[in-house]
Amino acid sequence: MGTRQKPILTAEDAARLIPSGATLTVSSSAAQLVPDKVLAAIGERFGETGEPRDLTVVFPLAVGDSFGTIGLDHLAHPGLLKRLIGGSYVNGPASKAAPKIYALILAEQIEAYNFPLGPLLHLHRDIAAGKPGVITKIGLGTFVDPRDQGGRMNSRTPPDLVEVVRLAGAEWLLYRSFPIDVALIRGTTADTRGNLTLEHEGTFMGVLPQAMAAHNSGGKVIAQVKRVVTAGTLNPQMVKVPGILVDAIVVDPDQRQNTGIAYDPAISGEIRTARLPIEPVALGPEKVIARRALMQIQPGNIVNLGFGISSLVPTIAFEEGVYDQLDFTVEQGSISGLPLTGFAFGASHNPEAIIDSAAQFDLIDGGGINVGCLAFAEVDGSGNANVSRLRAQPHVLAGAGGFIDLSQGLRKILYCGTLTAGGLDARAAEGRLTIVQEGRFQKFVAETQHVTFNGRRAAERGQEIWYITERCVFRLGPGGLILVEVAPGVDVDRDIRSTIGFPLQVSADCKPMDARIFRAETMGLATDWA
Repeated sequence: MGTRQKPILTAEDAARLIPSGATLTVSSSAAQLVPDKVLAAIGERFGETGEPRDLTVVFPLAVGDSFGTIGLDHLAHPGLLKRLIGGSYVNGPASKAAPKIYALILAEQIEAYNFPLGPLLHLHRDIAAGKPGVITKIGLGTFVDPRDQGGRMNSRTPPDLVEVVRLAGAEWLLYRSFPIDVALIRGTTADTRGNLTLEHEGTFMGVLPQAMAAHNSGGKVIAQVKRVVTAGTLNPQMVKVPGILVDAIVVDPDQRQNTGIAYDPAISGEIRTARLPIEPVALGPEKVIARRALMQIQPGNIVNLGFGISSLVPTIAFEEGVYDQLDFTVEQGSISGLPLTGFAFGASHNPEAIIDSAAQFDLIDGGGINVGCLAFAEVDGSGNANVSRLRAQPHVLAGAGGFIDLSQGLRKILYCGTLTAGGLDARAAEGRLTIVQEGRFQKFVAETQHVTFNGRRAAERGQEIWYITERCVFRLGPGGLILVEVAPGVDVDRDIRSTIGFPLQVSADCKPMDARIFRAETMGLATDWA
């Protein structure tokens, strides 16, 4: 493959380039950037020949569409996989079975790690640069810390890849480097020399660091694209991966941009639509929480959004007429614009810029973003939060993604979620909240199953942490969670104290939540901000 013209292979031929025992890195962000045609061909080849075997697969973010039709499940065969190193794992919808990859992890048939997204992206850069690994504080005091679980997802997984080191009088984590044999990446257009553009993608993630890590390790880079053009016809400023790094090209003209989206040029930044696709949010617990979170944000803030209820905050800002006073970002690299919600989360409509996700985490880790709105699965009395393993659904191993970076790097965090889950019926009307039916599952628990966010360390760092629910608001203090606001219509003993798993601390200044949050009409926030 030394000629300047790069071979254009079938997916089946590309799959034959991967030897047993290889370490693969795969580009992805859920359904975005997934080289699915090649992944499917690898799975088919194994089914027919038993090769390749014992692969280690690295993926900074979940590989798949949450419905088990694309992504990592193509490789979910005993013997094909040896080890997974992922920033997050596909989380199937409640109506579907968990992805097949979970079964292999839970049955101890493969090794599996979950590391934060930022360090995994930066690790590819450091592998390419010949460095021993990533040295960072991201992950200290969480389940990734080797004094806890070291990011291991089952007992079969060895404590091999992360260690505590001391440098300049402080503790750091070292995520160790390892060689990459094959990078499977995706783009939009390749020229015949392998230069790669991503003009139809809503995120670039880490395709360049992944390609460089494989190339500099002496490995191969296989790029799946929609189309191939003549060499010399691509704008060099649009090329995200230079052809000198690419060994082979696979064409899939049908690759989709995102879950439920074949292609929308307003997501990839090629056009800017005159109107944003804003859908009204019905008055209910989710809207109540998103409204209260928005009230905690200041004009001019740069706001990073997480999955779930948090992603509704821009819609509420639009309803309130303050959308243009804020800049919303997501960890995958989009700056400004309207972040997508649901399973399409990870890109934005009408972004002003799309940068590499590794660079986005430089901004996040260094404190360059004012506030983050994040989801949670569990919270305990010390303020620890868990998003990576769910007590109510022990088969769900979603992983941390960029949560650990965000929760440690941001100056101010607004955790957004309901107080209980599973059948909760909470109704807002006329400035009050009524709990008609309590949720079956406790979310504010005595002890979180995973420590994805360490409350004690956050308090020591001086971070401003809020926990916003539909019926009350907590703030993190030196001694843990303190109740600071209660919704009108909610009884502290009946509706809060009885539903949490730890002793309730109530602030001497505890006050009612703003009644405007619980009314159908807009809150008038634009007037407040003016």
